[in-house]
Amino acid sequence: MELMTRTCNYERMNVERLFARVFVVVGGLLWTVMLFASETAAKYTNFTYTLDEVVSAMGTALLPLAAAVFVFVIGLFYEKLAALVLLLGAGGVVAWGVIAGWSVGVWVTVGVVLIGPMLLAALLYLLASRMQTICTLDSHPGS
Repeated sequence: MELMTRTCNYERMNVERLFARVFVVVGGLLWTVMLFASETAAKYTNFTYTLDEVVSAMGTALLPLAAAVFVFVIGLFYEKLAALVLLLGAGGVVAWGVIAGWSVGVWVTVGVVLIGPMLLAALLYLLASRMQTICTLDSHPGS
């Protein structure tokens, strides 16, 4: 398989875009639910919440949802910018972990469920952007 050939392949480009968007959406939903549950008294055991718990947990839980929506919308139009935002976000998480002094277990968990998917989505956005450029150049041979 020639991964880095300069041949237009719309199917590969669309799959890369699809998976990048899926990583962003699923990650945003996962982190929204996780932060919501962690901010309530029931934690992850029961799904019985009082109105006060929901209101207080929503402020924290909406932050990853807003970030995911932001990256998703940017990725619809500007794939390189979305990749840059994801790379900066992953770098920010790493910096936060160094400052907070996370243990090895936290690093592994955050690496698997946050940093890794962010870097993978950024890579997929960059590959889709590259293929879009190749397809654009292929359709205009005289330019």
